[in-house]
Amino acid sequence: MRLCIDYRELNKVTVKNRYPLPRIDDLFDQLQGATVFSNIDLQSGYHQLRIRDSDIPKTAFRSRYGHYEFIVMSFGLTNAPAVFMDLMNRVFKDFLDSFVIVFIDDILIYSKTEAEHEEHLRQVLETLRANRLYAKFSKCEFLLKKVSFLGHVMSSEGVSMDPTKIEAVTNWPRPSNVSEIRSFLGLAGYYRRFVEDFSRIASPLTQLTRKGTPFVWSPACESSFQELKQKLVTAPVLTVPNGSGSFVIYSDASKKGLGCMLMQQGRVVAYASRQLKSHEQNYPTHDLELAAVVFALKIWRHYLYGEKIQIFTDHKSLKYFFTQNELNMRQRRWLELVKDYDCEILYHPGKANVVADALSRKVAHSAALITKQAPLLRDFERAEIAVSVGEVTSQLAQLSVQPTLRQRIVVAQLNDPYLVEKRRLVETGQGSQFSIYYAPWKYEMYQDLRSVYWWRNMKREVADFVSRCLVCQQVKAPRQRPAGLLQSLSVPG
Repeated sequence: MRLCIDYRELNKVTVKNRYPLPRIDDLFDQLQGATVFSNIDLQSGYHQLRIRDSDIPKTAFRSRYGHYEFIVMSFGLTNAPAVFMDLMNRVFKDFLDSFVIVFIDDILIYSKTEAEHEEHLRQVLETLRANRLYAKFSKCEFLLKKVSFLGHVMSSEGVSMDPTKIEAVTNWPRPSNVSEIRSFLGLAGYYRRFVEDFSRIASPLTQLTRKGTPFVWSPACESSFQELKQKLVTAPVLTVPNGSGSFVIYSDASKKGLGCMLMQQGRVVAYASRQLKSHEQNYPTHDLELAAVVFALKIWRHYLYGEKIQIFTDHKSLKYFFTQNELNMRQRRWLELVKDYDCEILYHPGKANVVADALSRKVAHSAALITKQAPLLRDFERAEIAVSVGEVTSQLAQLSVQPTLRQRIVVAQLNDPYLVEKRRLVETGQGSQFSIYYAPWKYEMYQDLRSVYWWRNMKREVADFVSRCLVCQQVKAPRQRPAGLLQSLSVPG
């Protein structure tokens, strides 16, 4: 049980401490190469910090047992997290970014070997003793290969979601009001870096949270709710980027949002996406695709500065962006930003070609890429690439590209008796009585054919045929030499 007082009125008049709390995803970037972990949780951390004597009366509260004042930091005070974070950073400043991660009262020690970890652990415990900070032994974990920290699970393979948090999401009942939707999106959004196209999937739910929007739980909302839960259950293990090696970005844009994926050495580092702002919905396709590239560079700039970057996009004209002669003001601003990075924009006609090329150049990671990255496996299925994984530990991936549905329809149309008969009638009608002197006007040919035959969309197909007919285009009136002046002929003798 933890005693927490309602200090809302006191917090309103308190001068806020702006000491920054660390970004959680930045903390995890330090774990590259770590294989051994220990987790230390302080015993009622706030209560180990004394309050200045002059401020003790401000913490007063009353109960049926009498009037009390806190002499140590209480839960519920607005400056408590910032003050305690400042204390922990000063205590462990020599170890931060080396083998210690601190987030308020949680301490994570990480090392590459067990021998090295024992020395690191000894230094941390001695530091706690020297500063008279006490840990709760029942909540501490030592010499682990996999550890849960801040809602994530860390291991030598990378960072994944905490199974206990996933269970809370999967068991979440259907929201019945806006407040419950915000609660669900808050928990799901904490893990958005694990979910591809998070903003697109959550769009129907976020629209319900807008001011003035009536709460109507539509089939689209139900589909979004269930898909988000399924995506979180099948979220992949994300790799921790190392300091050496180039990055690969896959970016895409639509009329609803921007999405991108960051990879290194054939493994996914993070996903990112967002919905379009109102003015961005008016952007042309070229600018939208470029906006997705800029979005990726901005959000992952702490990874990408000074590194070699390959950016894949399915918008072909974007590869000529650096040599484009005419740019509007928005594109010029973006060009200045993109020039700060050592990047190369490459075109790919589809996701299947990109993944096949990536696998061909990164053989060592091909099996892991298919078996461990669930969103990429779904990309294979959408691209109609058959994937088979062996049961042996080596896990081989065999890929075979099959014709798409559109391609199979085109081939089948060539031998369809109904379509063949229609083509014969139109081609025959061109050089027969149904074409009045090669039918310079498609309307006349259509009327003549219609008197004997009819089929669905007949007028449009006749017009398309005439527009592609070389003879018909040559004898059309606009193609002929202009007629001379009309003059009356003289009547002979």
